[in-house]
Amino acid sequence: MSRILLTGSNGQVGWELQRSLQPLGEVFAFDRGGFDLANPDGMRAVLRAIKPDIIVNPAAYTAVDRAENETERATAINATAPGILAEVAKQQDALLIHYSTDYVFDGTKPSAYSEDDPVCPSNAYGRSKLAGEQAIQAAGCRHLIFRCSWVYGLRGQNFLRTMLRLARERDELRIVADQTGAPTWCRMIAETTALAIARHVGQQGIYHLAAAGTTTWHGFATAIIAAAAERGLLERIPAVRRITSADFPTPARRPANSRLNCERLQHDFALRQPDWAAELQLCLDSALPAQ
Repeated sequence: MSRILLTGSNGQVGWELQRSLQPLGEVFAFDRGGFDLANPDGMRAVLRAIKPDIIVNPAAYTAVDRAENETERATAINATAPGILAEVAKQQDALLIHYSTDYVFDGTKPSAYSEDDPVCPSNAYGRSKLAGEQAIQAAGCRHLIFRCSWVYGLRGQNFLRTMLRLARERDELRIVADQTGAPTWCRMIAETTALAIARHVGQQGIYHLAAAGTTTWHGFATAIIAAAAERGLLERIPAVRRITSADFPTPARRPANSRLNCERLQHDFALRQPDWAAELQLCLDSALPAQ
């Protein structure tokens, strides 16, 4: 039976992974208190004690705007720590599963990004995640790096939960309509990861992992409000207005195009991408009490 070390178990992806990975082996799940990516010595001590066959690392520094001023901390967690995980994985012949982001691209390509497209992050968060990818590759361990986009779920801080909260507080929501991508449910990421591990027969490298279809943040917000209202999760429905990125300036520049081509993942692991809109319905269904 495989020994699986999971980081970030209280995060939105880590929470789902803790459940999806159970059939694959003995899961040793750690939150930041038990496995702090900013503490290299502590990380190495836990890895020596567990001696995992598989390391799954969804933990990350994800405060995109704050990373502009906390570059050292973002780099320590998103770049240095994955390098340490890869170093130990190499020594112990473990498989490392790591998660990256569409933010390694600048968003100027008119079509969906493939794994082989040139990287060019336009903010500190994206640069730190790219450095993490590079550190893993340089270590030479067996690895799968999944680049994800627009991740959401019913836990943690994400767009879905923000929209539901704001919908209860405001009569109007002003949402950016000139950035495109595919909202991706964290449960789908976890389930896809588990299937990829089960079907792993030597594949390694970078894979794009996102839902099928395309929308804008405005389109996603509109779909969230409509689906939540249908389920009685909202007492009133706010208006959802389109704005541009220029109307909503942020410290970190966001890519205008976050679409990811996932054909390599589909081919190498015989997997199918579910549509983002269908996944949203399932996600909100899971928020309802059992009948």
